[in-house]
Amino acid sequence: MKKEKKISSGFIYFFGSFGGILFGYDIGVMTGALPYLTTDWHLQNAPSIQGWITSAVMFGAIFGAAIAGQLSDRLGRRKMILISSLIFAVGGLLSGLAPNNGSLYLIIVRILLGTAVGAASALVPPYMSEMAPAKARGMLSGLNQTMIVSGMLISYIMDFILKDLPENWAWRSMLAMAAVPALILYFGVLKLPESPRFLVSEGKVDEARHVLSSLRPANEIEPELATIQETAQAEKNAAKSTSWATLFSGKYRYLVIAGVGVAAFQQFQGANAIFYYIPLIVEKATGSSASNALMWPIIQGVILVVGSLVFLPLADRFNRRTLLTLGGLVMGGSFILPSILKWMMPNMNNMVIVAFLCLYVAFYSFTWAPLTWVIVGEMFPLQIRGRASGLASSFNWIGSWLVGLLFPIMTASMSQEAVFAIFGIICLIGVMFIRFFVPETRGRSLEEIEEQGTNRHSKAKKEVSL
Repeated sequence: MKKEKKISSGFIYFFGSFGGILFGYDIGVMTGALPYLTTDWHLQNAPSIQGWITSAVMFGAIFGAAIAGQLSDRLGRRKMILISSLIFAVGGLLSGLAPNNGSLYLIIVRILLGTAVGAASALVPPYMSEMAPAKARGMLSGLNQTMIVSGMLISYIMDFILKDLPENWAWRSMLAMAAVPALILYFGVLKLPESPRFLVSEGKVDEARHVLSSLRPANEIEPELATIQETAQAEKNAAKSTSWATLFSGKYRYLVIAGVGVAAFQQFQGANAIFYYIPLIVEKATGSSASNALMWPIIQGVILVVGSLVFLPLADRFNRRTLLTLGGLVMGGSFILPSILKWMMPNMNNMVIVAFLCLYVAFYSFTWAPLTWVIVGEMFPLQIRGRASGLASSFNWIGSWLVGLLFPIMTASMSQEAVFAIFGIICLIGVMFIRFFVPETRGRSLEEIEEQGTNRHSKAKKEVSL
């Protein structure tokens, strides 16, 4: 007798990617909370404390991302997502209960919360890729990005709704509201099955077959199950023969530098400076209170969501390098041109800067934001995939943390135009990196990409010998 399907594939994909909502909410919520917190705790002249409170989540994420991958191989993807959602909920509530002027307390709690953010960033993409059929993986990768930016938009909207509360209650409510989507995720994931790949790695082949029966046509189940078993064994063998030194030896060095470099540039280009501090940026530009500028994060959030949807039909129609080059050039120009205009016309309306920042966000949203993780997913051969992907994720979070930490310190010691010009130069350096160091991955097999690394290594050896 055919087993009754207990859960739809749509439900699985929705809640499988719902971790992106939490990820995005906690990235975005401090954008609206910080102006109130700054006033409430009198942090106007303490940019380093502002930076640490804002960036503490990213600092914790560095460790959460590194640990989650290893623990998920032992405990399972589903169980680790459940644990992460509980940490989210507890961390959000503890943030809202911070004692008055408790900067150190809030930093520590947000570091704890960051471990869950990092875990979600490391757990959701593999879970989605392992649950989805091969033909839908690109679309579902885009769905994860859409969930992240939707979480950011939700946090901006909640910040706007709560902005009229007394300042002491406003920022506390904004931070504590993170517990709501966390609990929704927890109860949703309780009904999700474990990843078939994890079940196979644990020797639970029948359970994996049962999960696949609710996700695939009957004629696809056994062939995919056989492929999963072969891949799981190959990855197990690869893990035994791979060390950290392998990543930077021979033919792999070129690919590791390319993948890790793209992940690092995505953050050092300054996108999160806009996402975290747009009310303060508008405050400096207009002279009005940052708490009165909370409509701007919503505008940025809408641009991000629309851009993530625009990416879906573009993803496989244009080369990765073409889109990243286009995005990097426009993003760099969006930072540098306002600085030049301000230098030429000192009385220029500062809202021109904000308009250019919207242009930056628009191009970032459908180029560097989603494509970074597409490239990281396609770049690394099986032999080094686990370690190399983890290294790329760590560098991405390190960049996010440093930008969040240093931006208020930099703007306290130099003009905003100068800071943005620095980010613009980094964007242009990123374009040069793409053109000279990153191979094209669209439509190419892992074997073809790996061959490029081999050829590059052989060419370098010949040049050295000459």
